[in-house]
Amino acid sequence: MNTLIILAEVSIVIIIFLGLIWLVSKSSKLLIQYRLFKIEAQQVKMMRRNITGLLLLTALVLCLVIVGVNGFLIYQGKDLQKYTLDLIRLIPPKFWLTLAVGMAQSLGAVILAAIALALIKYCLKLASTRAKNIDSSTADDESIDAFFAELYKRIKWGSWLWIIGCCSLFLKLPAVISDYLFVALRIYLIIAVGLLIIKAAAAIVDILDALSIRYSSPDNLLRFYDRLRHLLPFLKRCLELVLYACIATLVTQQIEVIANLSDLWLRIIKIITMVFLSRVFYDVVYLLAEELVFKEKNLTERQTARRLTMIPLFRSLLRYSIYFTVGVSILYTLDINPTPILAGAGIVGLAVGFGAQELINDIVCGFFILFENYYLVGDYIEAGKAEEKIVEGTVEAIELRTTRLRHPNGQLQIIRNGAIGSVTNYSKEYTFAVVEVCVPYNANLAHVYQVVEELGKELNANYPDVLEPTQVEGVESLGESNLLLKTLTKVNPGKHLQIQRILRQMFMDTLRSENILLPAPIKNEE
Repeated sequence: MNTLIILAEVSIVIIIFLGLIWLVSKSSKLLIQYRLFKIEAQQVKMMRRNITGLLLLTALVLCLVIVGVNGFLIYQGKDLQKYTLDLIRLIPPKFWLTLAVGMAQSLGAVILAAIALALIKYCLKLASTRAKNIDSSTADDESIDAFFAELYKRIKWGSWLWIIGCCSLFLKLPAVISDYLFVALRIYLIIAVGLLIIKAAAAIVDILDALSIRYSSPDNLLRFYDRLRHLLPFLKRCLELVLYACIATLVTQQIEVIANLSDLWLRIIKIITMVFLSRVFYDVVYLLAEELVFKEKNLTERQTARRLTMIPLFRSLLRYSIYFTVGVSILYTLDINPTPILAGAGIVGLAVGFGAQELINDIVCGFFILFENYYLVGDYIEAGKAEEKIVEGTVEAIELRTTRLRHPNGQLQIIRNGAIGSVTNYSKEYTFAVVEVCVPYNANLAHVYQVVEELGKELNANYPDVLEPTQVEGVESLGESNLLLKTLTKVNPGKHLQIQRILRQMFMDTLRSENILLPAPIKNEE
């Protein structure tokens, strides 16, 4: 009989600790599963092994203590059965009645929870089938099944946590245990519902995106949606961060020790909202500015270039103004007075200004370039100082500090406005396509001039960018075996390179057919 009593006490300890180990295992799986916990899976597994080892060691020590104490009582000649019964009789009978009622209530709650979960699982399965039948396409069947499976899993875990809390109340356990269990339940529900809302919000954004594309037309406001659609990933990220911050706020409010941190999360939500709204405001204002500037349809080429030049400048000023405003607003949100910071920045800026003369020079030169109309976006220019390398290309943007040129070969050249130097603009009113032609000394120049002029008239008739027929300026230089003739063709601004290529090809074909061009030199092999 003594042996059976010892085995019963040891079995009770083992069962209790096996239940604790099971809870630790399930909790570790939850930590790995939910993205809100930024803990590596390897760390969670290591922590679970350590806690499991500690529980096993504690269970082993308690079992040894039970065996040792009972052995000591047997050594003293005491009857373990009588001794155990005497200890049980010391417990008031009301306790056993309360325990029996509590166990009955707990068992009933567990049975009702199992039935309710089975019913909920059946209803969710019907809802999943109905959702998949709404659209004949089966492309999203897996995602629908995954969503409802995830929803059921979270309802199941929340229900069992609630049952455990109710059982602690039924069994009249200490109030602190019930309080902690219900706090854990609330935290779990906040996290589970919050993660579902995050997924649902992303899906809603995608649905609204598809509907906006489907119903957009030139006659409604949705015509602007395609130009603002690049904000969609930013919207999703900001929305996700705001929801995570809301979850963190609600969780911290449930824990008294860190409840004061909830105010910090609210400020973070305000900051994220301000950053997102400022980005949207910037893009919307820039879009409206472009619409207003280019609202007129019958703009000349120079008017269009002028407006294309001012738009990047407006965009730069708008961007820096919004950055400054949002920065000051964030400081106010964090209860930081920006006045001393701005005053200090002014003093530091004054000191730095003496060492940033090139920056100031670039900005001032940028304003002079814009307001004195040296060149505009779309103009073809050559720029650079006489001693330095000259750059050329089509102007793509004029900003406060730099000018961006696209070289005919495709390279993007970025030049500081202060280092532009002298500028040759090929896009003012007209320009000349200059082509030089080599003819032999014995060529009939009158005939050559006539051929060139005829080609010039043909070019003028076939190409609208040619303003006047080609003219021969005369002999440019005398070579060892040929004469160099210079021709000028008046063309529209920025078209001189294209016309030069066409004209060279025409000269080559026509003069060769007239036997005027010199043959290519042949080197004698020795």
